[in-house]
Amino acid sequence: MRIVMIGTGYVGLVSGACLSEFGHNVVCIDKDADKIAGLKQGIIPIYEPGLEEVVLTNMKAGRLSFDTDLKAAIPQAEAVFIAVGTPSRRGDGHADLSYVFAAAEEIAAHLSGYTVVVTKSTVPVSTNRKVEEIIRRVRPDADFDVASNPEFLREGSAVEDFRRPDRVVVGCDSDRARVVMHEIYRPLYLNETPIVFTSCESSELIKYAANAFLATKITFINEMANLCEKVGGNVQDVARGMGLDGRIGNKFLHAGPGFGGSCFPKDTLALLKTAQEFGAPTRIVEAVVAVNDARKQQMAETIEAVFGGVAGKTIAVLGLTFKPNTDDMRDAPSLVIVPYLQKQGARVRAFDPEGAQEARKHLDIELCKDAYDALDGADGVAILTEWNEFRALDLARVKSLLKRPLMVDLRNIYRPATMIASGFDYHSVGRPVRLA
Repeated sequence: MRIVMIGTGYVGLVSGACLSEFGHNVVCIDKDADKIAGLKQGIIPIYEPGLEEVVLTNMKAGRLSFDTDLKAAIPQAEAVFIAVGTPSRRGDGHADLSYVFAAAEEIAAHLSGYTVVVTKSTVPVSTNRKVEEIIRRVRPDADFDVASNPEFLREGSAVEDFRRPDRVVVGCDSDRARVVMHEIYRPLYLNETPIVFTSCESSELIKYAANAFLATKITFINEMANLCEKVGGNVQDVARGMGLDGRIGNKFLHAGPGFGGSCFPKDTLALLKTAQEFGAPTRIVEAVVAVNDARKQQMAETIEAVFGGVAGKTIAVLGLTFKPNTDDMRDAPSLVIVPYLQKQGARVRAFDPEGAQEARKHLDIELCKDAYDALDGADGVAILTEWNEFRALDLARVKSLLKRPLMVDLRNIYRPATMIASGFDYHSVGRPVRLA
């Protein structure tokens, strides 16, 4: 099929590249001329494992191309995907839909023949109806349907998530649109991936409900970690005991400094605002948003307390991105923790395997060439992101580089008994210090 993907951000680029891998002819459109010029040369603007190979392979095969002009691409397309950003709107927390609506107007002007306009961006309930209204206003004669097709990609494993999803969700009203969407995802259907067809409203809400529920699991286990620290429990044992219950599951039960990234913070807030607007308050989601915001500040204060105050001290920070295997800094805990430590008088030396370039845009920070460079001469170390290369540090070397063998592990990647035996003053999240 001939597909146009509007937007080459995280969702658009991954989705467009993977759809071309399915055998479709995909043109990815973006107004950022520099980004498109780079993509044409095979320069990938984001870090995502496996994405570069998929892009280069399908460009070479002639199935994937990039352009800034949608005028030529849209009339030939059988489906046009909107995959632009929907950030939280300043002032009120609602999702900013201006890019979605602008894309709808541009698409409308160039439609030719029956086309399915697919909203891939994460949007609140009723957005797809508004997209349809915009297109019909601009082009009353257009032959089209609107479909909702939310993404469920995890940064760091997005390519595999697209290839082997738990499900594909499609919201649409017409049989013609169902046929087109079924054909687009036919390679997955052949692998028996469930394709869930719903109304647009249900599809829009599925995305928000899923993210809010996962965010709730993270927030819940973080609160259990706080309780474990008070009563002498081990949050990892609690999480394992809970997760073995098939009704709960073990995913997203990892205590840490709070969730961040491009989805959970803005999606929980957008769901909260939508629920308030429609008079159906979501008290649980309200608590999740508030507790997670407070969590990051709490972790910053914990580091300060463990160090016995940070004024005049040098702290090595390992990991700045909100999670490993991505360069995404959006709503990362480090954006709260690092400035707090600096405000309290600390000098912060940091290293992140992929996030340095993005970190420079958000933090005034000393960035180091590797983990050991960051550790050299520091008064202690705080681990904020669980990159694999931090899981097997040479502890003897770490100890020799630090002025004081102090480690605050906010991701629980080391065993307390091992760290104590190695001579460290070790602090983690929700676990007894001398855990065997």
